[in-house]
Amino acid sequence: MVALALRHAILPKQYGAAYKLYADWAAYGKPEHFFTDGGKDFRSKHLEQIGVQLGFTCHLRDRPSEGGIVERPFGTFNTEFFATLPGYTGSNVQERPETAEKDACLTLRELDQLFVAYLVNRYNKGLDARMGNQTRAERWDAGLLRKPLVIPERELDICLMKQTRRSIYRGGYVQFENLTYQSDDLASYAGETVVLRYEPRDITTVLVYRRETVPDTQGTIALAKEVFLAPAHAQDLETEQLSWEEAKNISRSIRETGKAVDNQSMLDEMRDREAFLDQKKKSRRDRQKEEQATLPRLSSLAKTIEPDAAQPSSVLPPEQELEIPRFEIWDFDED
Repeated sequence: MVALALRHAILPKQYGAAYKLYADWAAYGKPEHFFTDGGKDFRSKHLEQIGVQLGFTCHLRDRPSEGGIVERPFGTFNTEFFATLPGYTGSNVQERPETAEKDACLTLRELDQLFVAYLVNRYNKGLDARMGNQTRAERWDAGLLRKPLVIPERELDICLMKQTRRSIYRGGYVQFENLTYQSDDLASYAGETVVLRYEPRDITTVLVYRRETVPDTQGTIALAKEVFLAPAHAQDLETEQLSWEEAKNISRSIRETGKAVDNQSMLDEMRDREAFLDQKKKSRRDRQKEEQATLPRLSSLAKTIEPDAAQPSSVLPPEQELEIPRFEIWDFDED
């Protein structure tokens, strides 16, 4: 995930209409220094190798207090964004809303779209006390000494994306995470072992590379070189989005039912889950509409059953005694 975050930070940001952005996310470019805490992922050989290949220096923070510049935005994201979403649990188990699980109805793709829209449309336009009267986006522009260089996406993928080795089968087929991928461009490489590179957020497409050895400029030492062959797409899932973690969870669920795990069963499970979430959203909207309709009725009802002045205020005449229906109060704020 560290490599994935670096890839997102380095490449120019491009999002489709589904994200509903009203501004550009201008930040991109290769870092010169990369500051992190001492987590295991930040001490990996892979990250060290990435730094050498791309030409930046990795730094581990010495003291917890040095992480404030990162922890503060996390707090802002939590209060301004995550706390407004259906299914929000909060950071305190004791204060967790009773309806959190019932209200949870967002997919990872929807969460990604909402969070990007929040960052671009609101957070980047906000003022930070440490920046005077500059917005965060303006601060980025003011701090640039020169326009960042754009690294070709394919070159970046070679050193950043996760990778695994697989064999190519007749017809250009490849197996990965219980899914079958195919590309006509791979058919001529049947029987060879290749390198698959993939993005964990969406494994419906993998990039296939072939490792070749070539002599150095003096012709004395054989150097390993990776040659890009083609992208391969998961059959029947070309228009879907499926993360690596989701694929593992779905495969486990299918096995528990005694079914075979393949592209079709994965697709069926994905659509069943989407239908389940759509039903939860519909139920939540229906509940909200019902409560919104109930509140005015109760307000009107309260005016018609005001107690008689001659009687104690806590007692209603027999003909006016009514049973007030019980109802739950829901959070009506939705993005």
